[in-house]
Amino acid sequence: MLKANQQRRSSVKSNGNRKSLWTLLDANFNRCREGLRVCEDIFRFIHKSPTLSEKARSLRHDITSIVKSFPYSGLLNARDSAGDIGKGFHARERKRKDWQDLFAANIQRVKESLRVLEEVTKLMDQNKSHKIKKIRFKVYDFEKKCARKS
Repeated sequence: MLKANQQRRSSVKSNGNRKSLWTLLDANFNRCREGLRVCEDIFRFIHKSPTLSEKARSLRHDITSIVKSFPYSGLLNARDSAGDIGKGFHARERKRKDWQDLFAANIQRVKESLRVLEEVTKLMDQNKSHKIKKIRFKVYDFEKKCARKS
């Protein structure tokens, strides 16, 4: 497996898209943590559920520990907020009807970003990819618990 990881890393380094890969990682790590923070605050301030708020916080910290395993300068230097062609608001993002809708939109963002991170890190490090996959399944369980609460 070590040799396979080394081959993946060298193929990532050899193609001209290394900065794009780091930009993709940075955007999805941010999207995931931001979405979890919204969910955490919904259960902290609106629903007043210490259990669910703490679970969201724990998941956010799990992702943060993986983020910290990447060089901060690599992620930050790849960030291109000004040049992001997808940063505009879409019609569905402009309005949320209630906190359940807000939660649903944000938990979906979290799941999607985790899937992207899981797939992309397969190009770099199978162990990180596996950790992200485990977190993704924890998020599925969290979502189900939250749905029962609403």
